[in-house]
Amino acid sequence: MWRSYFLLAVFTVCVGPVAGFSNGKVSAACGDMVPQHGYDPSPDPPPYNITVDKSIFSPGDNITVSLQVTSSNPTFFKGFLIEARDAGKLDLPAVGSFILTDPHESQLLQCGHTQGSGVSHSRGTKKTQVEAVWESPKNPPQRVQFLVTVVHGYKVYWVRIAGPVVSLRGATAAPPTAAPAQTTSPTALSTPFSSVGCGHSKSCLRDPVGCRPQSDPHCFFLSFTTDEAGSSVMFELSGPAEGYMSFALSLDKWMGNDDVYLCVNDGGRVTVSAAHVSGRTPPELATEEALWGQAWRLAEGVIQCRFHRNILRDNRFNLNQSYFLFLAHGRAHQGLIHRHDRQPLISTNQKVITGSPEDLSGSRSPLLIKVHGVLMLTVWMWAVSTAIFIARHYKHCWPDTALLGQRLWFQLHRTMMVLAVVLTSVAFTLPFIYRSGWSKGAGSHPYIGCTVMALSVIQPIMAILRPVPESPRRIIFNWMHFGAGTAGQILAMVCVFLGAAQQALLLPSPWSPAMLTAWLLWIVLTDLLLLIYPCKLRNRGTTRNSNSDDTENILFAQFQKWQHGEVSKVKKMVLVVFLIGNTGFLVGFLKAIASL
Repeated sequence: MWRSYFLLAVFTVCVGPVAGFSNGKVSAACGDMVPQHGYDPSPDPPPYNITVDKSIFSPGDNITVSLQVTSSNPTFFKGFLIEARDAGKLDLPAVGSFILTDPHESQLLQCGHTQGSGVSHSRGTKKTQVEAVWESPKNPPQRVQFLVTVVHGYKVYWVRIAGPVVSLRGATAAPPTAAPAQTTSPTALSTPFSSVGCGHSKSCLRDPVGCRPQSDPHCFFLSFTTDEAGSSVMFELSGPAEGYMSFALSLDKWMGNDDVYLCVNDGGRVTVSAAHVSGRTPPELATEEALWGQAWRLAEGVIQCRFHRNILRDNRFNLNQSYFLFLAHGRAHQGLIHRHDRQPLISTNQKVITGSPEDLSGSRSPLLIKVHGVLMLTVWMWAVSTAIFIARHYKHCWPDTALLGQRLWFQLHRTMMVLAVVLTSVAFTLPFIYRSGWSKGAGSHPYIGCTVMALSVIQPIMAILRPVPESPRRIIFNWMHFGAGTAGQILAMVCVFLGAAQQALLLPSPWSPAMLTAWLLWIVLTDLLLLIYPCKLRNRGTTRNSNSDDTENILFAQFQKWQHGEVSKVKKMVLVVFLIGNTGFLVGFLKAIASL
């Protein structure tokens, strides 16, 4: 008998701590809003959201609060707990009180000092939506945020889902010395951000232009909007990243002395923090907490975070002023961030953060680097390849045509090569101007580029000092000129491939290497065509003259004349097609650079 009593006692002790609350009497969970189920909250994004019918209130006003299942998730919930708290001090007890609209599904709780300051379920039935009316207290805080815990099942629940923030009518920005005591971790967002309202109700910066974060997992997105009280700004940041997303407010388009905000994936949760960047160094995290109303979401490799910041804030940039916006992302390890993976997206113009809504444009490539790429591609993809093509295959075309006292092919070759050297020299200086020195993070690209620049200068010097055609040293010049030119062209092509993958001018992949490869094949095929076709005609002439006599010699001379005319005609046609093809490839790359 004593064994039965012992087992009954053990069973009673074990069952007690995990008892559920299907009747909604969860006052014990009012503080941290965590159900006493003995299991951890779900790490997945919650399929629920909470909405209100107004964003500005006065003391004593009523606000209708709705909790519902998101339209994209046909699910339900059994339990819930809704509270309203001071948005700047979320650890303090709930404020205000609720009025029930459906007493059959909900009931009032005392969460703090006020009866009815919390509302929860009254029975464990399946629900898709509930409503309650929140009544503002006589002395409300300037900003109130609604928080909700939702229980889908005994083991599946979400804690403190971030709801909307409402502001007291006529509220002013907090004094510069008053720092909001936001000590809680950001809460989870139920739905992804939306681009609806960009340019109308909020300002947005997006990459690619016009992308939609609610449906495009490759969309980099930043939005900001001023609350109706004109005291704070809400920021939303989203993008595909392994470790973190960040944006910065800057007075110019250079890193340094910038106001930075970071959303870092730290072990399946997102931490939101403010920082300052002094130069090209890691950001220094702010010692005080300048943000409030923080919330986050992780789904499909996309990091999203939302937070509020007062317009006037000590040690932070004044949001009433205009700034360039930087949008960056990168890797993080155990909460520590690494250098951004790509060149940051920088807004084209400065923007007043509290100004009128605007759909902003931006670029990841600085103008100087874009000009560098345009000039180098124009030189080596069009001018140099055409000049070499003409010198190799068109020396005997247009024998009676002269331009400024020189044969036409020579003048075309020389003019394009001189132009190539001038444009290469200009393009060569631009990255040094942009970086104010040597680029340490560009790999082998600048080293090969310096070699190409040196060979480009050597070529015209050799051409000026070349011996006359009758000189025995002419053969030495020919080989040196050919060798230096070929080496320069090969290294320039390697440089173009490497340049297309640089952070400062990152062309689309795999489109860019595929197009460059196609262009090289185009050059090779046209070269082979002009080498093979004349050889075939010469072989036909040799066969005809194998048993020649006087009559056949006359016919062979006529055939050679026809042959020369036929080759010349084909070469001219090939040159036109070559120029059209080269121009097409070049235009494609110039459009790609312009879209960066």
